[in-house]
Amino acid sequence: MTLIFDPNTYRHLLAEVVPLPIETEEEYERILKLVEKLTFQKNRTNEEQILHKLLVVLIEAYEIENYPMEQSTPHEILKHIMEASGTLQTDLVGIIGSSSVVSEIINGKRSISKEQAKALGEYFKVSPSLFI
Repeated sequence: MTLIFDPNTYRHLLAEVVPLPIETEEEYERILKLVEKLTFQKNRTNEEQILHKLLVVLIEAYEIENYPMEQSTPHEILKHIMEASGTLQTDLVGIIGSSSVVSEIINGKRSISKEQAKALGEYFKVSPSLFI
């Protein structure tokens, strides 16, 4: 789905951020901070959502080249996102199930269903594919 956006607003965001392929650790850290801010920002504009996607692509390209690693499991990704956002297990009760279901998922004893992945994606404003 293509988002409708204001080119002038987007142009101003681009001018502030100046997104280029990441070549240095300093640039990587700078872009990471911007993405983290946008990731947890409530009510992002369409322009901010598009910029967020662009910056994530740049980060992923840099990380693949400079930090190759094994694939994380869905529950490890969930734990990381929870820690980074200050989310508690109790915050997810009702979003993905009861407290026992949330605990089992976070501890890797239960897999995340497609429905739960969608709910987590909406809650954290990330792609549900992270949790599958």
